[in-house]
Amino acid sequence: MTTIKAIRIEKTGGPEAMTLRDVELGQPKPGEITVRAKAIGVNFIDTYHRSGLYPVPLPSGIGMEAAGVVEAVGEGVTQFKVGDRAAYASGPIGAYAQANNVVASSAVKVPDGIGDEQAAAMMLKGLTAQFLLRQTFRVEKGQTILWHAAAGGVGLIACQWAKHLGATVIGTVGSEEKAKLAREHGCDHVIDYSKEDVAARVKEITGGKKLPVVYDGVGKSTFISSLDSLAPLGLLVSFGNASGPVTDVNLGILAQKGSLYVTRPTMFHYAAKTPTAMQEMADDLFSVVKSGAVKIEVKQRYSLAEAARAHIDLESRKTVGASVLVP
Repeated sequence: MTTIKAIRIEKTGGPEAMTLRDVELGQPKPGEITVRAKAIGVNFIDTYHRSGLYPVPLPSGIGMEAAGVVEAVGEGVTQFKVGDRAAYASGPIGAYAQANNVVASSAVKVPDGIGDEQAAAMMLKGLTAQFLLRQTFRVEKGQTILWHAAAGGVGLIACQWAKHLGATVIGTVGSEEKAKLAREHGCDHVIDYSKEDVAARVKEITGGKKLPVVYDGVGKSTFISSLDSLAPLGLLVSFGNASGPVTDVNLGILAQKGSLYVTRPTMFHYAAKTPTAMQEMADDLFSVVKSGAVKIEVKQRYSLAEAARAHIDLESRKTVGASVLVP
């Protein structure tokens, strides 16, 4: 047993539900590794776990991703050794901690040329961009796509990547500051949803053709405008709930608006397709980052004790790019 500092939640609620505690971390079980964190990613899914939108058994740790060094290796683990650099972005949750035991098959090796903060900031967001752009809908050169919240953590990565793939990228934002950031990160067109009708602008930009795909991590407030931005037989990829979940949908609306498709994917199902899927997805991500085509920018840093402030900033839309906790 090792005593470490970790964030715990006893009951769901606001950011104040998180407290920093001394906890005992046992040795890794068979198939697990212990990762001593150098940097920890902060993501919207963490706020869903904390608030109860995505229920978890309580009491609980919190956090999905971190990067650091392998400190111990459980029985049967062959792909990692003590001293290896590693990162992870999947359960069990508990990444907001100085160290964490994780299943070795869900962790990936971090190559030279990728920093710890970069790795922690890119795993969940970057792997999300990977499966959305390269698997859920395979973006090809010459296509035009729409990405909601283009200045968010996933958006900044995905828009750069989509541009690198040869797509024309339309991004939505909520302020002029974020519009500037989106333009600097691959967006050919930026729509300020606080001032403009998104679907009308999409129709204008595309000459009435509209789009084959819309990527929507915002949820409730953008659902209809996303559907209205799609060409017949287009696909809405709904992958987040930043404005609240989409509920009580009449499926007939998909027929009325053009025999549309909707999917609600998660990274974890894509990463579980094969035993090596997670590392292959990560290698694809690391490759575009190392090439310089996609830049990972950590814009906010907090100590582990400041986790509540990190959530307040994230939920109030004050953040841009990526946020990390530095234990």
